[in-house]
Amino acid sequence: MTANGVDENLWMRQFHPAPDAKVRLVCLPHAGGSAPYFFPVSKALAPGLDVVAVQYPGRQDRRDEPGIDNIADLADAVTDALLPWADRPMIIFGHSMGATLAFEVALRLEAKGIVPLAVFASGRRAPSRHRDERVHLRSDDDLIREIQSLSGTQAAVLGDEEILRMVLPAIRSDYKAAESYRYEAGPKLQAPIQAHFGVDDPKVSREEAQAWEEHTAGTFELQSYPGGHFYLNQQAARVIDAIARVASTVA
Repeated sequence: MTANGVDENLWMRQFHPAPDAKVRLVCLPHAGGSAPYFFPVSKALAPGLDVVAVQYPGRQDRRDEPGIDNIADLADAVTDALLPWADRPMIIFGHSMGATLAFEVALRLEAKGIVPLAVFASGRRAPSRHRDERVHLRSDDDLIREIQSLSGTQAAVLGDEEILRMVLPAIRSDYKAAESYRYEAGPKLQAPIQAHFGVDDPKVSREEAQAWEEHTAGTFELQSYPGGHFYLNQQAARVIDAIARVASTVA
């Protein structure tokens, strides 16, 4: 438990611990997502990287906890939980809502003197690019149609009404956090940023992905892939290679 009372054991999940790895990768899931989404990433990178995935409240083994429906509070909690894990160089990877969260967590870490090796922003427009989206206000049926259209939730979950009733509050909470986020102008990250996106993603255009460059004083890379919002499902190997290349710069 951190000094602020946040229990990192609730938030941080390891599937393939790599205590001798020189670099740690922190993975932040999409709206409605959970830590096990990154199990294949952990498996692919261990033992070269020590991979931890964040488990947000309101899902799976944390389903009895209320979700956190704004990015600032979520970033505060994740940062507090992450501090005990900042004992080695760190790469932060976030997909969709997780990309916005990765940016805000990195800002908080840098304010404490912890500069990540890189921030990977996947499937999300830059913080300074706003869209008026209100999916979190829609009916349950409309919310289900939205997540079906993005193909990011397992078909088994979408086809099971009981499971859906359990996960919809967490999904709605995450959508509210993502859609109510408003960037407040401030310091740029010192960490380099890599923006990755699918060319057919309705949630982010090339210009919106390119705009991540405005948020770093370090280097910037933009990479596009075939696919939509969850291009990751088909292009994971290429993204994992990009992460490994950054980690390899640590002697």
